[in-house]
Amino acid sequence: LRALRGADLIACEDTRRTMKILSRYGIRTPLVSYHSFNEKERTRTLTERLSRGETVALVSDAGTPGISDPGYELIRSSLEAGFEIDVLPGATAFVPALLLSGFPPQPFLFEGFLPRRKGDRRRRLQE
Repeated sequence: LRALRGADLIACEDTRRTMKILSRYGIRTPLVSYHSFNEKERTRTLTERLSRGETVALVSDAGTPGISDPGYELIRSSLEAGFEIDVLPGATAFVPALLLSGFPPQPFLFEGFLPRRKGDRRRRLQE
């Protein structure tokens, strides 16, 4: 929460959804949308703001930016430009390590939840 309060701007997939969460904690940091349809354009804009010394936080609706969510372009661009990046880890440490490595996160195998039905689950595992 400190990182979100301290940022000059928060880039997020859905501003409405993120605003609901931030409002609950009294965080009034300005939001800008950052999703798969505007990722390249917004990356340029956000990189310019970083170069002016601003702090930008990047959040996704669910999960981790850059892992099955928008964010890789901004992370890569920021690393290439020499900006300092902090990844605030969730339940696993492999995600921050992968993102901070500078390597593209794809191909990367993350299966997620297996199917509920036994036959479907067996087929998925055999693939």
